[in-house]
Amino acid sequence: MAASGVGEPPSGIDDLLDRVRAGYERIEPGEAYAAAQRGEALLVDIRYAALRERDGLVPGALVVERNELEWRLDPRGSHRAPEATSHDLRVVVICNEGYASSLAAASLHQLGLHRATDLVGGFQAWKAAGLPVTS
Repeated sequence: MAASGVGEPPSGIDDLLDRVRAGYERIEPGEAYAAAQRGEALLVDIRYAALRERDGLVPGALVVERNELEWRLDPRGSHRAPEATSHDLRVVVICNEGYASSLAAASLHQLGLHRATDLVGGFQAWKAAGLPVTS
């Protein structure tokens, strides 16, 4: 039995990332910042606590551990965050370098959050772009 589909060999993580990223448009740090400032996007930081403590936080971002993401952002879920108001919500998932966030955004798409995306380069790109960070 094939792991990734009928008759298909396992593809590996790089192929998986290419496939999921082809399903939506990723967002650059400056564009994500502007969208959040206009109230048009919810920034969601999925980095684990040690990275947030080491590197700081994106001001205004909702912090949700990766293993809770789907439960907290499903607008129909019993454990949803107050910010998870609609399947039309534009969610920008932020991880450390922009890899895990791609898989997370794809998972949100499966929940019906069709405008979910992720930050190209993750938090490190946000910080390198000189965008606001708090400790």
